Amino acid sequence: MKVGGRVKKELILEGLDCANCASKIESKIKEINGVCSVHMNFVTKTLSIEIESDEKLDKVLAQVKDIINKYEPEVIVNERIITKTEKKVLLLMGLGCANCAAKMEKEIKNLAGVKFASVDFVSKRLVIEANSKQELSRILDEAAKIINRIEPHVHMVDESKPKTGAGKAEKQSSKNNKKEMVRLALGGTLFVIPLILDFSFWTEFTLYFASYLLVGGEVLLKAGRNILRGQIFDENFLMGIATIGAFAIQEFPEGVAVMLFYQIGEFFQDMAVNRSRKSIAALMDIRPDFANLKIGDEIRRVSPEEVNIGAMILVKPGEKIPLDGRVMEGKSMVDTSALTGESIPREVEAGSDVFSGFINKNGLLTVEVTKDFGESTVSKILELVQNASSKKAPTESFITKFARYYTPVVVFASLALAIIPPLVIKGATFSQWIYRALVFLVISCPCALVVSIPLGFFGGIGGASKNGILVKGGNYLEALNNVHTVVFDKTGTLTKGVFKVTEIHPKGNITEEALLEYAVYGESYSNHPIAASILRAYGKEVNKEAIESYDEISGYGVKVKVRGKEILAGNMKLMDKEEISYEPVETTGTAVYVAIDGVYGGAIIISDEIKEDAQKAIQDLRTVGVKKIAMLTGDSQSVGRKVAEQLGLDEVYGELLPDQKVEKLELLDRQKSSKGKLIFVGDGMNDAPVLARADIGVAMGGLGADAAIEAADVVLMTDEPSKLVSAIKIARRTKRIVWQNIIFSFGVKIFVLLLGAGGIATMWEAVFADVGVALIAVFNAMRVLKAEHL
Repeated sequence: MKVGGRVKKELILEGLDCANCASKIESKIKEINGVCSVHMNFVTKTLSIEIESDEKLDKVLAQVKDIINKYEPEVIVNERIITKTEKKVLLLMGLGCANCAAKMEKEIKNLAGVKFASVDFVSKRLVIEANSKQELSRILDEAAKIINRIEPHVHMVDESKPKTGAGKAEKQSSKNNKKEMVRLALGGTLFVIPLILDFSFWTEFTLYFASYLLVGGEVLLKAGRNILRGQIFDENFLMGIATIGAFAIQEFPEGVAVMLFYQIGEFFQDMAVNRSRKSIAALMDIRPDFANLKIGDEIRRVSPEEVNIGAMILVKPGEKIPLDGRVMEGKSMVDTSALTGESIPREVEAGSDVFSGFINKNGLLTVEVTKDFGESTVSKILELVQNASSKKAPTESFITKFARYYTPVVVFASLALAIIPPLVIKGATFSQWIYRALVFLVISCPCALVVSIPLGFFGGIGGASKNGILVKGGNYLEALNNVHTVVFDKTGTLTKGVFKVTEIHPKGNITEEALLEYAVYGESYSNHPIAASILRAYGKEVNKEAIESYDEISGYGVKVKVRGKEILAGNMKLMDKEEISYEPVETTGTAVYVAIDGVYGGAIIISDEIKEDAQKAIQDLRTVGVKKIAMLTGDSQSVGRKVAEQLGLDEVYGELLPDQKVEKLELLDRQKSSKGKLIFVGDGMNDAPVLARADIGVAMGGLGADAAIEAADVVLMTDEPSKLVSAIKIARRTKRIVWQNIIFSFGVKIFVLLLGAGGIATMWEAVFADVGVALIAVFNAMRVLKAEHL
């Protein structure tokens, strides 16, 4: 890849496992003539190099490979070929069968060229990723055929333009519901007439058979179509065989009753699932509907997507702020609960940053837009929550696979139950045991499991998002149940990250003012909180034109040249590295040591405050069963130890560079139990390597911080460490409800199966064991939304 006249290359160092060697390789490559910049990411084993020109490319790469071979002879160097995947999200309007959704997903995943595919039954979303646009177009055509074959009435609608297609599909769905109710009512009436009145055998048979065809005709057609496609073991087949079998042994009322109550149960189940979908959608309904765009003196109501960066929008009291921006005029209180879960309003005025999804409470605000709608906070949150369901929890994946084998096993078991006992038990009749086998078939549908479990996880993710906790997948939500070790970053995570200059210790002839000014020049280009505190303490405009050169030394500090003088500002390691004689300062704050032309000039002490709820968060983590709590910091060991003592942490590691943080995290990872999970909690800005290495990376204070939202598996939208405890509680509540459904569904089914095999349970009980249990499981799954009150 070329940038101007420069060339960028990315190399993958396969087999790189020494963080110290990685640091040495990076340092040596920096010294190569023609290299503009180099960055080594030890976690991803990626070396990024920027080279002056194409002519020097081959020579530089040869030298790079020599250096790598010198330090790590076992490492294999490969050039990274970047391929951008194409992604499409479609809404499957009319999808009402969880089992069918699992089949669609399995078949679409097996299509050539598919990198990733997920069908989420709860949100009705199909997500497909392919290698190229051409492949994606072909895959979409093939996916449409698969969907049409499995569920002919399902309509695919592009999520980016859903209004027209979705609207038509919703109207069609409403019409279908009315038709369904009429059909079931007519079938039910025909079923009741012969039950209460006496008729001849053939009249009874005709009425029951007419009722059966009216109620179950659709099921039989589906079963027939699926058999022709090779899809035998599904609920349509099971219900078809069971009810036809009942007619074959002249149990007409039970045959019709099973089909009728199965259809009624499915109808109510669909209604319950759709209501649950709407509840979760309403829970996450933070998408703004419009923006009041200012054009001169005119105000136009437009879609947020139409507003450009730099445009002015007007936000009236009671309206949602539609886009991220900065308040230019006005003063108001804003409700941030949709994003942060916090009910206390926040005050904003001219100069304040505001985010899409906030609700303006009382004042009139004029806001300058700073991000397009697609990049705004509300869009990113919605995308994360919606995509979360495509990352399925292990329990959910297991149940989907289990359902595939469970149904055929029960079918063959019922076949054995119909044939074997009459042959081996004296006096047993085929009609008696066929009836018992049919009871088996009715119970065997895994509807309760395949519907309620994804609904439970999706509800948990929705409940968490209402709390200001973004969980990027059911897999992470389930992993939060087994937390053994929690590792915190210090600055901005356990402490406020709001630094203040509290002491200045000049040496020799240098005054406090002069020392502060030297430090200001050193820190003027840094965006670190410590640098910001020094600039605030200086309080004057910095003449950046006086800075002749600037070099940030990662993990140490900065080296600048100002008016011919070389200024060093950083930690003790910087002084040691540059071989400068200095006096270590004993302090609970952070010391910035300053040297001028190789001579120690003094130290500036910056202090940070511990967050109000940090101590409570640590106590609550121990209460919920976390075994070890540690802290990693780039700050001095003495400062880290002081914070750890105040909060009651188990371990603290200070003076760490980014790659050393990864090493310490791996050390802690080796100490935990094999089933236990390790969480790293950081501010998401400079902790990406450690967030990536942890079992669960948690970014804190993600509101408006793109880096935090991208880097982590879980994002706490506020700056409160205690939100982590809420996330663990929500995860445990979700898992508890999911397992209640699993145990309840299996328990009832096994109990009724045994009763059916013993001739005690009839098909009526069997129908309850199927559709009744499914309905109860769906309603139980929705209790997970109460997690928002945690």
